Amino acid sequence: MKDLVLKGLRITVVSLALSGCNTPDNLYLDPAQPIEARVDNLMKQMTLQEKVAQMCQYVGLKHMQTAERDLLITEMEKSHAQGFYKNLHSTDVARMTEEGLIGSFLHVTDLEEANHLQSLAQKSRLKIPLIIGIDAVHGNGLCSGTTIYPTPIGQAATFEPALIEQASRETALEMRATGAHWAFTPNVEVARDPRWGRTGETFGEDPHLVGVMGAATVRGLQGNDFSSPENVIACPKHFIGGSQSINGINGAPCDISERTIREIFLPPFKACLDANAYTFMMAHNEVNGIPSHSNKYLMTDLLRDEWKFDGYIVSDWMDIERLHDYHRVTESYADAFVLSVQSGMDMHMHGPDFMEALLEAVKDGRLTEKRIDQSVRRILTAKFKLGLFENPYFDEAKSKDLLFNKAHQQTALEIAHKSIVLLKNDGILPLDASKYKKIFVTGPNADTHVILGDWAVPQPEGNVVTVLKGLKDAAPNATFSFLDFGWNIRTMDPAKVKQAAGMARQADLAIVVVGENSMREHWSEKTCGENTDRSDINLPGLQQELVETIQNTGVPTIVILVNGRPLGVEWIADHVAALIEAWEPGSFGGQAIADILYGKVNPSAKMPITVPRNVGQIQSVYNHKLTSNWFPYAIGKNGPLFHFGYGLSYTTYQYTNLRLSKSEISTDETLTASIDITNTGQMDGDEIVQLYIGDDFSSVTRPLKELKGFKRISLKKGEQKTVTFDITPHMLSFYDTDMNFRVEKGTFKIMVGSSSRDEDLNTIELRVK
Repeated sequence: MKDLVLKGLRITVVSLALSGCNTPDNLYLDPAQPIEARVDNLMKQMTLQEKVAQMCQYVGLKHMQTAERDLLITEMEKSHAQGFYKNLHSTDVARMTEEGLIGSFLHVTDLEEANHLQSLAQKSRLKIPLIIGIDAVHGNGLCSGTTIYPTPIGQAATFEPALIEQASRETALEMRATGAHWAFTPNVEVARDPRWGRTGETFGEDPHLVGVMGAATVRGLQGNDFSSPENVIACPKHFIGGSQSINGINGAPCDISERTIREIFLPPFKACLDANAYTFMMAHNEVNGIPSHSNKYLMTDLLRDEWKFDGYIVSDWMDIERLHDYHRVTESYADAFVLSVQSGMDMHMHGPDFMEALLEAVKDGRLTEKRIDQSVRRILTAKFKLGLFENPYFDEAKSKDLLFNKAHQQTALEIAHKSIVLLKNDGILPLDASKYKKIFVTGPNADTHVILGDWAVPQPEGNVVTVLKGLKDAAPNATFSFLDFGWNIRTMDPAKVKQAAGMARQADLAIVVVGENSMREHWSEKTCGENTDRSDINLPGLQQELVETIQNTGVPTIVILVNGRPLGVEWIADHVAALIEAWEPGSFGGQAIADILYGKVNPSAKMPITVPRNVGQIQSVYNHKLTSNWFPYAIGKNGPLFHFGYGLSYTTYQYTNLRLSKSEISTDETLTASIDITNTGQMDGDEIVQLYIGDDFSSVTRPLKELKGFKRISLKKGEQKTVTFDITPHMLSFYDTDMNFRVEKGTFKIMVGSSSRDEDLNTIELRVK
């Protein structure tokens, strides 16, 4: 009956749209009309209050009801995750929706509620549909029963943007199937401090890689212009600098030069804009003393005027209010709302009082209705392009066929295979199933949903392959013993650490799965993820002791890291037989890890971020200046534990004959660099070939090397391929002393190889006349 009701609702909406289409008042309901004309027609009929309502976003009714039921008022006031409106009940929000006083919702996590909210909006005077947003960061993970792909840091490790674009197309389908139209992703902040809990939500430390992966995500979600019912809107975030905050704290101040802003932080956002991203989200932080949410330079001068961005900007969670509460740049919330909109903000996430403040500001002349119209036009354009006026609902029967379907499962598994980095192997891998018959498995991340990562809720048990399950499925003839530490890393039992040693001695092999916990259901106990920053990068809890205890038994030990940020595991890297960085590999992470361990899949991933040895090495990035390592540390080793771009394989690759099509060019010429790669091992494999460029002498100091291109190639054993890169003037350009972006004459190092390590690179000189 529910399907029939929904079909009836759709028929009603369509019939309303088609009856009297030619009358001026109903022109906006005619899908044959140009979108601009429809927007014009609708806005002429809207009151100022109805216009400002389109700029207002609220959390979903069920989300509010959960908070109303489970949390005290004092808890809700401090919460960064649960929606709460002190003098507004969920029934009041439902009534406001019927009155056309809300334009958008977030945290709506099932189709039944999404359709219900749209039915409420259809009762309003102008029947303007809602746009529903959700944090679909790596799949539509906040909804149960969806496909959870590896988190973005793992996606970046694939160095395969086409695969990430495919996963984003599938995510768009699953979002639509749960009633959402707007993904608060990709996070294209450039991760420069692993203490920051949101590192795993990014594509790593390199502006080029982050930009390529971010643009792929935008294209996958939006298609060409998000006008298909299979597409959703993307939202690059957080604009800007939240990933290089003081002390690594989420939302803490960011004090960076214009050069750093333009060289490091802006390029990924520009790449997303070039991929037609239609919305941007501002950052929690302040940049050089100006909060992002009141930063006219960022929102208007840069995004609008310089970059010609024509979409809309949304605030992050209650961050306009924080202009008053935290940043202390306004004396009231009302002043904060007005200041933010004056600076360029288009939509408020989330809650009451925003509309009233803007209406009062227009009344007293601090804001003009023309400024309100600019924001509303952008928002309504999105709703028309998404087709929401024709059909705001989604069919529940069709939804079931789209969620977690076989094709999406296969993509999730493929990304997991290609995201897992082999960091160390003394020859034990791939495992010989006939040699290792008794296997001991332990660690807090061995048999939990922690492999799903942040921005995911627990999924049905049958939809998740944990590491333990993956191992058992891969080696049905082996005998597995398992010691369960539970999911809470912070409360590991010391007695069990001792017990683990005894169990390991009875086995032929020990596999220890350690790392961090980003699961949102464990908000108060997690060790990584949003608003979970750390003062060090060691393994939390008793995990280091656990690994050492097992390794000291003399049993061959493999350590698997499941984590969202680089971890300082130097002792482990020096002692265990094999070390694998699995990141947070998603729904089929356990299967992917087992396939790597047993050689069904040859590992190919590369590190998208540098791993420091310890917290004292922060900041540790590959694209550093020469003087960053001017003097060695008096005590302690220099250089990172693992370099950007590094990753081992079960085969070997030889790079030879690096050559340029021209050894000397003018500043406006393009050339090609070519190199031969041969698979010299005994197994077929994929290699990620990386191009770096360094400027020998320049008018301002430059990084020793910068990634400018990469290609993933497949090579059968014994096969050789030639890989060619185009080197354009843009790749050789930088901001000079006057902040002009240009090529300077002189010599450049062209470097091609398997990682950013000097010993892994072939180098040739290019001269620019």
